[in-house]
Amino acid sequence: MSNPRIALVTCEQFPNLDADDVVLIDALAKEGLTASIEIWDDKTVVWSSFDLVIIRSTWDYAPRRNEFVQWAKSVPNLANASHIIEWNTDKYYLKDLGEAGVEIVRTLWLDPNRHFRSQAIHTRLPAFGDYVIKPSISAGAQDTARYQGVTAKARGEAILHVRDLLREGKHVMIQPYLTQVDSEGETSLIFIDGQFSHAVRKTAMLSRGDAPGETYQQEELALEGADLSYLDFAENVMTVARKTINSGENFLFARVDLIPNDDGQPVLLELELTEPTLFFGVHPGAEELFAKAVAKRV
Repeated sequence: MSNPRIALVTCEQFPNLDADDVVLIDALAKEGLTASIEIWDDKTVVWSSFDLVIIRSTWDYAPRRNEFVQWAKSVPNLANASHIIEWNTDKYYLKDLGEAGVEIVRTLWLDPNRHFRSQAIHTRLPAFGDYVIKPSISAGAQDTARYQGVTAKARGEAILHVRDLLREGKHVMIQPYLTQVDSEGETSLIFIDGQFSHAVRKTAMLSRGDAPGETYQQEELALEGADLSYLDFAENVMTVARKTINSGENFLFARVDLIPNDDGQPVLLELELTEPTLFFGVHPGAEELFAKAVAKRV
């Protein structure tokens, strides 16, 4: 009897996976699983031939999000499942979580169907302090920029940025820039099959004045022991998310990105359930936990 077959899914720009995920090949092999690397939009791949299809570095999906979701729905035995992917690839999921009681970054949402004029956008931008503008569907820092609230030049650039996104039919998110990102960075907690694995500290990605169009910026990482309050918060986020989308089983993988508020309490930046970097490189052994979780599912 042949070994169960596992597809690790990437995109054309990363045909050999992201460097962080390469360790999965050997880890899966140690569990008696045969892994191959496949590109999500390769029409020649027979997805039904795999016992489990695992999304990893599909980082080109954002401009083709509808196509990506339809692909996910067509793939049997996908992890995470297609209904999770559909929900999580639009940051409107944060609105769902916020309404369910999760503390999220304060966000103003602009609907492209409202046809906002420049003056209406101007009145909705923060009057002071730095803020971030981004579309609800994006990957990395795509179409995301940080602006200074008090200068006319920055305000004009911000209005143009919002108008461009709305004109493209994109929902727009306007959030205050949290200075804690500069002083303390983000903390990412990684979960495998619903269980906490490890945490990392990440530095800021956006400097003031960064223009729309920047894609991925280098993250400096250091292993970070998870503060108990952060861990409790992240586990609650996972519980609320599962209830929100009626997920009967644990997520195979999840990354919860947090930042402290002014009182030092955690706030949710993002819940990554689609194609997050899981930082195997900073926590040796995490790839083995991942492989064991995969083996349980096939």
